[in-house]
Amino acid sequence: MENNTQESSTKRRALGRGLEELFYNEPINYEKVEEKILNETPKEEITMIELSQLRSNPYQPRKIFDEESLKELAASIKEHGVFQPIIVKKSIKGYEIIAGERRVKASILAGKTEIPAIIRDFDDTQMMEIALLENLQRENLSAIEESMAYKKLIDTLGLTQEQLAERLGKSRSHITNMLGLLNLPESIQKEVGEKKISMGHARVLSKLENKEQQEELANKIIEKGLSVRELETLTQEQDQYTRTNKINKTYKASNEYKYIQEDLCEKLGTKVKIRNNKIEISFVNGNDLNRILEIMQINNRG
Repeated sequence: MENNTQESSTKRRALGRGLEELFYNEPINYEKVEEKILNETPKEEITMIELSQLRSNPYQPRKIFDEESLKELAASIKEHGVFQPIIVKKSIKGYEIIAGERRVKASILAGKTEIPAIIRDFDDTQMMEIALLENLQRENLSAIEESMAYKKLIDTLGLTQEQLAERLGKSRSHITNMLGLLNLPESIQKEVGEKKISMGHARVLSKLENKEQQEELANKIIEKGLSVRELETLTQEQDQYTRTNKINKTYKASNEYKYIQEDLCEKLGTKVKIRNNKIEISFVNGNDLNRILEIMQINNRG
């Protein structure tokens, strides 16, 4: 009995070390986490679990799933089945989904009753980290959901904004701007989530100190269709609007490329370097590249 306990403890420690290595590599790549689990799981350990026994990961940041996307996945599952097992944790009643909630929802839509799964003994912190990573790197989270995911990763892993930017392959300014959205009034956060106000608008509003002015301008954006540029001009030129950090518009000629570099980092939400007459744009994986190409309005035909 004692040997079994020691063996179980050793397995947990080994898993913890493996996961920690992945989380502290630069940058973090969720696909490596899932790939590691899949590669280290013998086929005989993949089991079929009834969908009725599954419940959502309590740390799942995504609250709304795209219906059209789910229907497309459901059609594929109906015809071909689920190729990649989900990852679950045994709970007091049934199982909690650690990774693969979209596959579960799509399988239910497809009329399936069970799904292939890998059962792993993760603790709450690991469940949170994996759920956040899967969504950040595989799904198009709303701006607010993404911001909350960043905050949870910072709080859980004890990282600085700079360290998180390094781990995720994002620009520091992107992380800072996203976290700034969480300081907006709840009414505006809701409007951002519902896409009534764009991320660009929200970023400008988040730099204002007065909450009432933020809400007043949010209403103007919706009612009058103010562009981001018009909003920036309005808040910078009128003295009634106090900004949390004034934008320094004075640049020396020698810093011209640095300014362009920072502007591109901001727009693309990733690291950009300009050197030797070349622009280098960083991306974490294929999904992140597609996100960047979409922002640049480039069609990926690959």
